[in-house]
Amino acid sequence: MKVKICTLNSKYIHSSLAPWYLLSAVRQRCSKDISASVVEGTVNEDKRVLFDRIMSDGADAVAFGVYIWNVECIFRITAKIRKHFPNTVIIYGGPEVSYRQSDILEKGLCDYLISGEGEIPISSLLNALNDGRDADGIDGVSYVSDSGFHISEPYVGKGTPPSPYSEDYFAALNGRIAYIETSRGCPYSCAYCLSGRCDGMRFFDIDRVLGEITRLASSGTRTVKFIDRTFNADRARAAVIIRHILSERQDGRIPHGVEFHFEIEPCLLDEQLFELLATAPAGLFRVEVGIQSFNSDTLAAINRRSDLELTEKNIRRLIAPGNLHVHADLIAGLPYEDMSGFAKGFNRAYALRPDALQLGFLKLLYGSPMRSDPERYPCVFSEKAPYEVVSTPWISASELETLKYTERAFDLLYNSGRFRRSLDFLDRVAGLDPFTTFRDFGEYIKCRDVSGLDALTDRYMEFFSGLSGDPAAFRDTVLLDRILKNSSDVIPKGLRVDDPLRKKSKQYAKKYNKIKNDCRFTVEKLCVANKYIVVNYSDDDLLPQGNGAADIYGSEDNGSSDKLNKRLSYCKAMYCGTGYYTGYKNEYKYEIFSLED
Repeated sequence: MKVKICTLNSKYIHSSLAPWYLLSAVRQRCSKDISASVVEGTVNEDKRVLFDRIMSDGADAVAFGVYIWNVECIFRITAKIRKHFPNTVIIYGGPEVSYRQSDILEKGLCDYLISGEGEIPISSLLNALNDGRDADGIDGVSYVSDSGFHISEPYVGKGTPPSPYSEDYFAALNGRIAYIETSRGCPYSCAYCLSGRCDGMRFFDIDRVLGEITRLASSGTRTVKFIDRTFNADRARAAVIIRHILSERQDGRIPHGVEFHFEIEPCLLDEQLFELLATAPAGLFRVEVGIQSFNSDTLAAINRRSDLELTEKNIRRLIAPGNLHVHADLIAGLPYEDMSGFAKGFNRAYALRPDALQLGFLKLLYGSPMRSDPERYPCVFSEKAPYEVVSTPWISASELETLKYTERAFDLLYNSGRFRRSLDFLDRVAGLDPFTTFRDFGEYIKCRDVSGLDALTDRYMEFFSGLSGDPAAFRDTVLLDRILKNSSDVIPKGLRVDDPLRKKSKQYAKKYNKIKNDCRFTVEKLCVANKYIVVNYSDDDLLPQGNGAADIYGSEDNGSSDKLNKRLSYCKAMYCGTGYYTGYKNEYKYEIFSLED
């Protein structure tokens, strides 16, 4: 019996653990005359090519992992398999179908549907099919027979599942994002999520987990992402894993350049975890914290227990050392949160200055309490995946549409990391309200060209120069944003100034900074106080992450010359004032000078 286990990822860079878990289970638990293999693709591939890859050498059974991002694509492919290979058994599984068994089976596109964890059910089902038996009584397996629908509740396993990391897995990974799972379930029961339906949490064998971490990190991937819903639910266990990663990195068994990503609950952080994370080298850890909302009534309504003050305090403490990439989340469309409330929560989250702040939109997943209890959670949502909320009694469709434009502007300006200095200027010096800043700019660019960085920069200057209160200083901060992040000596027209001394300034900067002839560098005029900035793009030594010593907001006591200290002091006073955020990461080194120096 030949079996294909298929998954369609949203992008090539993503991989998936699910089919490899299933493959491992089949190899361990199924009859020796059942051979299985994995076929991975993406939803962006030509559907005819995907079909050919799956069915080119035939298959007795094909199993698909179904998610909100690939459900429609899988429907089309399985309809084609039905037409051209009518004797092939089609099996669906995954979160998108686990809580809508009858609805999916009625479509007639699959023969069997596995709900919940799939390792045990699929191996039991394939053994039954291979032996000519029916699937009656197999936990987690639903199907239709002449007698009607046979519906099984989602299956929840026990213990540690078989390892997905076969040689086939590593051969297929090919440098893509690698995923690792050290637990299943979640200690919380958020009404918009499915993870809390797993009857609590169970943790996998820790020795196996630690070995898999090192093996994945040495596989050629650049990112190892934990898919545990709450990585620090067991704080002591989380500390063991983090300590292992730090030790393996220090001893060279985890290569430099590999990053680990995990989701944490900020209120569960303790002193041990803070101390461990603070010792991590820059770039090793990417931490995701789900705020979701700063409205206590909203959090209570969705069963999300959270101490908002402690959340805020602990996120600030995570960010403070500057060595972690901290990603925070907000969700628009939650109950009891109107536009005004969302704006206040956004400003509160923005004030924390995470490295990224995601503005997500509520999706009503099959199986989630928010979808199954419309009286408690009234809202209008799209009938097609990903089932995004269109309006609620608290926020209108037009307001959610405005938030879409706000999200786009925020991603372009803030999450891109390209305009941090000038955004700080607008917030902390010009005193513009952050939410209004991104909302209004989002509205401004919705019908304007921002398809390239130069076009975006010009639109940014057009819109905010007059609102900044000091167009010259604002222009200088935008200039710094551009030339310290992008190794180009060509700036867009909105940043150019007439400068008859430009040639002389370049000659002076090259001599003063002892720049070699083969080095790429740029010199630009700062409007305020008639100074210049020189950036050497051939120097690969970036500013230390989180260290303001050589930065524009840098310490005046940094061990460098008095002349440099005066320049830094000037910039500190002119562009930001005192006591402001100092963490600008991964920027080219620069010098600020005047021709009179």
